[in-house]
This record gives sequence, C-alpha cells and structure tokens, in this order.
Amino acid sequence: MASLEMFIISENGPTRYIDMKRILVTGGAGFIGSHLCERLVGEGHDVICLDNYFTGTKRNVSHLMGCGNFELVRHDVTTPYYAEVDEIYNLACPASPLHYQYNPIKTTKTSVMGAINMLGLAKRVKARILQASTSEVYGDPEVHPQTESYWGSVNPIGPRSCYDEGKRCAETLFMDYNRQNGVHVKIVRIFNTYGPRMAPNDGRVISNFIIQALRGDDITIYGDGSQTRSFQYVSDLVEGMVRMMSTPEHVTGPVNIGNPTEFSMLQLANLVKEMTDSASRIVFRPLPADDPRQRRPDISLANKLLNGWKPEIQLEEGLRKTIEYFKSINE
Repeated sequence: MASLEMFIISENGPTRYIDMKRILVTGGAGFIGSHLCERLVGEGHDVICLDNYFTGTKRNVSHLMGCGNFELVRHDVTTPYYAEVDEIYNLACPASPLHYQYNPIKTTKTSVMGAINMLGLAKRVKARILQASTSEVYGDPEVHPQTESYWGSVNPIGPRSCYDEGKRCAETLFMDYNRQNGVHVKIVRIFNTYGPRMAPNDGRVISNFIIQALRGDDITIYGDGSQTRSFQYVSDLVEGMVRMMSTPEHVTGPVNIGNPTEFSMLQLANLVKEMTDSASRIVFRPLPADDPRQRRPDISLANKLLNGWKPEIQLEEGLRKTIEYFKSINE
C-alpha cells in the first residue's frame, strides 16, 4: 500500500509536507504503545490503535480520541485482523512478570499467534512490520554487556519462559517470514523502559519503588540488591523504534534499544527514596526464580544504524517526570 502525501496550500501552490502513512500499532493502549501512538498521530499519520485492554487502558489514549487521524479498536491479536496499512508496530504482549505469569499460556499465544497474524497481514498488504522484542531473550546473560550476536541463556521451562521463549519464537517467525516470503521486517530488543503511564500495579521495579516510596510503605528489593538493570526513558525508546522502522529494507535487526548506564537495585531504591523525600524502609526478600543478575545493552549497533541514536534522558531526569506522574494519579 503506497503512503499518501499531505500538502499545505500556499500562494505559491501546494507544498509537500509529510508522507502520511496508515499505521497499525498493536498493544497501542499500553504504556509504550500509547506513547508511540501519540508520536505518530502528532506527525500526521493515520493511526489504528489495536488493544484487548488486558494491561492497556483507554485512559492512556483518551487524549487522542478527538483526533481525526486516530482510531481505537478493541481486538486480540491471537485472532486475525484485516486492514490496509503501510506499517505495523507489533507491541501486543504483557511485559511485566506479574501480568505475563498470570496466564502464561495466553502470554505465549499472544507472542506467537500474534506474530503469525500480524506477519500474515504484513505479507498480504506488503507493509513494513516492526517486532517489539525484549532483552529477556538474553535470559540470565553470560555475556556483559549484551550484544545482538549473543544467543542468550534462557530456561525454557521456568516461570518466566512464557514471555522469554514467546518473544524468542516471535523473532524466529519474523526472520523466517523475511527469508521465505520477503516480508519487510524490523526487530528491536527493548531493555527496561519507564515513564508516565506505567501501570501502578504492574510489578516492575521502578513503578514498585515509586509507589511504595510515595505511600511510605517498605521499599521491597528482591535479592541482596546487587543485581543490576539499565533503565531507558520511554521517549528515547519511541525515537529508536521510529528510526528503526525507517531504515532500508536490508536492515532487519535485531537491534538493542536501551540505556547502557547500569544501576544496582539498591542504588535505584536509594535514589527513589531520596527524590520522593520518603521515610520508607528498604527491605529485602528472596530473589524470584530465573531473575537475571545483570542486564545492560551494548547499543553500538543502534548508534551506527539509527543515525546516531542514543538515549537523551538520563535516570534522574526521567525519574523526576515519572514521580510527578504517579503523584498526579494518586492525588
């Protein structure tokens, strides 16, 4: 499907303004998906936001509902969807352990059947399609930092496997559709991402720590606090995804999208406590099964392929914005 061109009319005649595309975003009412939809709508594209509201919510995209180039559709990607589109961003899948372990079979079906259905659509309408994969494909890594050439260390039968192996299988499907059917695919591996519109109850470490600190509850660290993560602000991720979608056809990925600055859980807890001026205590609980000890992306490939992409928002600035968001929804 060819994209349309939007024109502005001036006294000198029509002037080309932007290539207006019709874009499908699955999981578009979720935390990351809503920010992506907001970006694409703001650029003038015609956006279809697909979500079944398992973890997403209409509130995340309510400010877009009055836009003539935004359409919200309730749909589950485990069943086929048909539309004429130029691009597909496949984000549909619960991403926090609390949610993806709630119904692990459904989680695997969402990753695998969702990929099959969206790739089938991309094949039919000759659309570009981007898969939101995850750093979880690396498992509990034996290589640090993680490069895209590392194949990972993943338990295929553990409590996290529904998500980890579902995303790994989705990557396999994307590359096989590319090799066998010529589908124009893109794969990004997303590292820990945070920002406004995170669900307060999603069980991820930043939202957990902020909510606990604002309420004065104990800040709960699982393990001894020495395990590390690297946190990227959501706007940096969206920028990387949009740039990846616009790369030439031969650039399929996977490409790491994350912030390479590494923090221990104890460092993060102390920073959140300080920034919220909280009297909360920091307490320690047993580490869950298969929880990675360290996680940090090597982003040299993203920097090379995505026009110098690198994170612009560092942790303290991003935390400040995220804390203000959680304060606003708890008032």
